[in-house]
Amino acid sequence: MKKLINDPAKVLADALRGIEAAHPELRVDHQHRVIYRAEPKQDGRVAIISGGGSGHEPLHGGFVGPGMLDAACAGEVFTSPTPDQVAEATAAVDRGAGVLHVVKNYTGDVMNFEMAGELAAADSGVRVETVVTADDVAVQDSTYTAGRRGVGLTVLLEKIVGAAAEEGQDLDAVVALAQRVNDAGRSMGIALTSCTVPAAGKPTFDLPEDEMEVGVGIHGEPGRRRVPLAPASEVAALLVEPVLADRDFTGSPAVVMLNGMGGTPLIELYVLYGEVARLLADAGVPVARRLVGNYITSLDMAGASLTVLGADDDLLRLWDAPVDTSGLRWGV
Repeated sequence: MKKLINDPAKVLADALRGIEAAHPELRVDHQHRVIYRAEPKQDGRVAIISGGGSGHEPLHGGFVGPGMLDAACAGEVFTSPTPDQVAEATAAVDRGAGVLHVVKNYTGDVMNFEMAGELAAADSGVRVETVVTADDVAVQDSTYTAGRRGVGLTVLLEKIVGAAAEEGQDLDAVVALAQRVNDAGRSMGIALTSCTVPAAGKPTFDLPEDEMEVGVGIHGEPGRRRVPLAPASEVAALLVEPVLADRDFTGSPAVVMLNGMGGTPLIELYVLYGEVARLLADAGVPVARRLVGNYITSLDMAGASLTVLGADDDLLRLWDAPVDTSGLRWGV
């Protein structure tokens, strides 16, 4: 295993120290392993927190800042944060208008955030609401979930609801918006290689050099099937076709994210995006906004995922609103 680490058992603690050193605009609670904005948003605004297992950077800590999250709870690699972590963060970020939990649909995340919401409400009286992202069209159920997995749409949702909270929309409006985004987005991923969890020291699964996994999860969970390695034009079809088959994206503007899994060079993502853009245009899907890069990764996995969000003028306005985080930044 070749990794730039010290001790496999201390990767998260060491990474949090590095994040703190690299980003003075953030504050890290090392005891509870929570990343906060150094300067909280003003009173009377809804707060938004998310979190999950580490190894998916920049998700979630890279999206803490004005226009997105107020805090991110960091679990161990591919392991849910604990209820105590999330409850601590929930109480800390409340500005008197309630807190929205953005949770990916993985059993541990859903259970622990639910328990944390109950703890925070009982201890401090804060009102907590939850949206569970479930956008992965690859499978209905997996080893880690009941229902669809929450993947790339989480990034787009955090940006959009973060903007709504920043401008002063109340908790009911922010929750309704989150559900609207959740209902309108779909994702699909492929893997060319496995990832290697530092504590394990070996690849999570075996994938022959001449095969790829179609519909892989962000923790290396199996997808729909394995197929022979193919050119980017064919890989693009494997991503686009299931997404478009699951929801009609024609007739309204779309936000599209082509996401790298952590081990794919950007030049390859651009090759793939060119093919994706062509297929979407041929299908009559008008792309209004796009992201290409690493936004929700799986350690060192080579591969990519596609997320398409059906939008409207209001969602595009919120998407375009200023954001100032280490993972997304514009309008500032």
